[in-house]
Amino acid sequence: MPAENLCRRSRCRGKNKTGKADLALSLIQSLYRVEQQIKGLSPAEKYRLRQEKALPILDKLSAWLIKTQSQMLPKSKLGEAVTYLGNQWPKLLRYLEDGRLSIDNNRAERAIKPFVIGRKAWLFSYTPCGAQASAILYSVIETAKANGLIPFDYVMTCLDELCPPAPDLEKLLPWKKQGGV
Repeated sequence: MPAENLCRRSRCRGKNKTGKADLALSLIQSLYRVEQQIKGLSPAEKYRLRQEKALPILDKLSAWLIKTQSQMLPKSKLGEAVTYLGNQWPKLLRYLEDGRLSIDNNRAERAIKPFVIGRKAWLFSYTPCGAQASAILYSVIETAKANGLIPFDYVMTCLDELCPPAPDLEKLLPWKKQGGV
C-alpha cells in the first residue's frame, strides 16, 4: 500500500478545542440512542421512557440553545442552524407527547423524495397528459415500494388483472394504426 498524507483531524479543530456545535450534536445523538433503546416497545412504554430519558437530554439541549443563540452571528452557518432549531423547538418536543410519534420526519421525507425529483423530470413531459400519466405511474410504483412489494411485479399483476384476456397486441402497435388515432 503506498504511503499517503492523511489529515490530522485534531489539527483541523485546534489543540484541545471543541466546536461550538459538539455538545448539541452529542445531545442529539443521545436522543437517537434513546429511540434505539425503545424501538419495538408499546406506545405507552415509549412515552414513559421518553419522559424519563429523553426529556432531561432535551432540557440540556434547550439550555445550550439559549446560551448559544446570543453568541452566534445570525447569518453564519451555525447561527442559521441555531435559529432554525429555536424556531422549530415546539415541533421538536411534539414526539414526547405520544409514543406513536417518531422523533423525526425522515420516513416522510424519504417517501416524498422521488416525487420532488420527479417534479423536475415532469417539466419535460411532451404534454400535460403525459406528465399526469407519468406522475400516476410514479405514485403507483412508490406506493408499491412503501408496502414492501416489488414494483415491477406489482405493476404487472395490476396490468394482468385490469387488461382483457389475450388482447390483440398486433393491432395496438403504433405503425399499424390508421387515421392518426
